[in-house]
Amino acid sequence: MKTPQKTPQGAEEFIAEQKEILAENSECASASYNIGVALMQEGKLDEAIDAFYDAIDNSGRMFEGWVNLGYIYFKKGDLERVVKANLNAIGIEPRYARGYANLGFAYLQMHRAEEAIEALKKAIELNPDIVQAWSNLINAYLQKEDVDKAIETGEKLVNMAPDFALGQNNLAFAYYTQENFQKAIEHFDKAVSLGFDAHPDFLKKLEAYRNA
Repeated sequence: MKTPQKTPQGAEEFIAEQKEILAENSECASASYNIGVALMQEGKLDEAIDAFYDAIDNSGRMFEGWVNLGYIYFKKGDLERVVKANLNAIGIEPRYARGYANLGFAYLQMHRAEEAIEALKKAIELNPDIVQAWSNLINAYLQKEDVDKAIETGEKLVNMAPDFALGQNNLAFAYYTQENFQKAIEHFDKAVSLGFDAHPDFLKKLEAYRNA
């Protein structure tokens, strides 16, 4: 999920400045948005939600507000609202690739594989460099039980970003699902060499095939 930008100064001072702007112009969407970002950085998520909705109410094109609401709702574990927020974001800005990537990730967590695949493919079409979208697309194909597509996607990813450890691990799992254990070990070991924190169950499963 997209993470918020840092505010350039102390949060309390920054929020106070933005509130002064709002005192002079209560419909200043950018000030409400800036307050929302600062509150989010402070971990005051409920207050940040209110600020972002104020920004959205005062600007018809505040897609960034929806993006950050999606991030907050993800932190809160409310995937339905993550979906709604990112749908609103891409409704305003249809070429916002990260919105589709976030949407695809949420659908994946909800086990809605077809919708996840559609959203993630759109994210990649708009911005092929979002490696997390490629990685999640591997998992979406696996969730759909389309192992060949998962491997095809994974190979494209590791060719493009060979040092992306999560991609190597997900491709390893795809090969394991296909029962191509030597390729699974190859990509798993690459992931670990890149610093990936291997799942102990997967590690144990692969150990049985190392000397086969």
